[in-house]
Amino acid sequence: MDAENKPKLANRKRRRNARARSRERKITAAPAYVKREIPFYEFLGEEGLVKLEDQADWLIQEVGIEFRDDPQALEIWKQAGADIKGTRVRLDQGMARSLCKTAPSEFTQVARNPDRNVRIGGSSQVFAPVYGPPFVRDLEGGRRYGSLADFENLVKIVSQLPSLHHSGGVIVEPCDLPVSTRHLDMVYAHMKYSDKPHLGAITEMSRAQDSVDMAKILHGEDFLEQHCAIMGNVNTNSPLMVDRVVTEAARVYCGANQGLVVVPFILGGAMGPVTTAASIAQAFAEAMMVGAFTQLVRPGAPFILGNFLSSMSLKTGAPTFGMPEPVMSNLVIGQLARRLGVPLRCGGSLTASKVPDAQSAFESADSMLSTVLGGANFILHAAGWLESGLCTSYEKLVIDADRLGAYQVMLSGMPLDDNALARDAYSEVGPAGHFLGCAHTMSNYQTAYYDAVLSDSNNVERWEEEGAKDTARRAYERWNQLLKDYEVPPLDQAKDEELQAYVAKRKAEIPDAWY
Repeated sequence: MDAENKPKLANRKRRRNARARSRERKITAAPAYVKREIPFYEFLGEEGLVKLEDQADWLIQEVGIEFRDDPQALEIWKQAGADIKGTRVRLDQGMARSLCKTAPSEFTQVARNPDRNVRIGGSSQVFAPVYGPPFVRDLEGGRRYGSLADFENLVKIVSQLPSLHHSGGVIVEPCDLPVSTRHLDMVYAHMKYSDKPHLGAITEMSRAQDSVDMAKILHGEDFLEQHCAIMGNVNTNSPLMVDRVVTEAARVYCGANQGLVVVPFILGGAMGPVTTAASIAQAFAEAMMVGAFTQLVRPGAPFILGNFLSSMSLKTGAPTFGMPEPVMSNLVIGQLARRLGVPLRCGGSLTASKVPDAQSAFESADSMLSTVLGGANFILHAAGWLESGLCTSYEKLVIDADRLGAYQVMLSGMPLDDNALARDAYSEVGPAGHFLGCAHTMSNYQTAYYDAVLSDSNNVERWEEEGAKDTARRAYERWNQLLKDYEVPPLDQAKDEELQAYVAKRKAEIPDAWY
């Protein structure tokens, strides 16, 4: 590079960084969640929806749902008048739907920062990051097992991304910690390093109880009796089976008036029929059945009905994402959940790609758009998902979050007030003029269009001058800058010490186990 060009590039970089910081300040003031102002996309008409509801009722009444490994769950069903043979539970037509009526159609999950409380249900939409991968990847470090350091880094990054409204749960598994106690470190990291709402553990009943107990320390036991501060996210064992992980989590979370997200994970042709309609009805039946169970545990406890339907390659058996069949399921399940009167959870930016490339972009975009248009209220995996859910990508996390900001603008609707119609601008400019310097443009230019942080719209000469960076490289620099800029949100010292003492006490009580 010529010596005379170096100061020019340095000045340009400083101006660009200043613009980016200005954008960050503007974006940070974004709402705590999306308040949808556009209509829901109605994919099926009344006749089609009734057919799917009848199919779900038939599955519950005639085929039944297995509830295994939890005698107490069977006793709860027995007391409710269910038909039980062995571990198979059947309900009369309409009973599951009737029980779900006590679940709130919308509720608030509180954060330790009240400004970041989220509303779940109705016309509200909440974006949360990827959940559950054992591996993590970044541009320089490559693919590796996740660690506690990775987990904490990802929580810190998410805490600063305004288009991610929720801290999520297992953003990546910290595989350098024992399985038996790592939930304590994860829940504490969410509470310490973020002031957004978050999820708790579900894999064992004691781990769910630890999560609720820690929430009681953070928010107060009496407060939790009246407010949802923590939720568990569970999967049914499709097809048509619910195990003790689900029912025990329901008894812990819902028993404490906290929330439960119930998601059948159906890979079409494996855990459900190869036809999309049958798999949607099956998913609806499974989730509705667990929703009914949560209301037997405690009427009025927050419940979110979930759907995660994926197609697969019938040549290899591998799951596929962004395909038309799951896209349709996201749209239809939104209609069914609204008719049932409960909030909905769907997956988000899903892809089978191994790196944040073109495949990950188009698969994620199609998956996410259908989820948004279909009206999912709580969207897990909205950012960071790679490799069919096996890997969390630092770069894809911030790339996806950038696009979520664009979705948020779309969901906010199009203003039609006097300013939006801009009649005064036409008075000033007139035919054959231009609007670049007119008063209307000058008063609106900072907020007129969504400013994508990671998109490069410069001409090719300037792009080459600045290093010819692709999106992945720009994303790498962005998340590293976010970590440099990170500040721990204030946490009451006494509560922090009590949380640390609880974690230390429980770790002393629980033997280390690595599986």
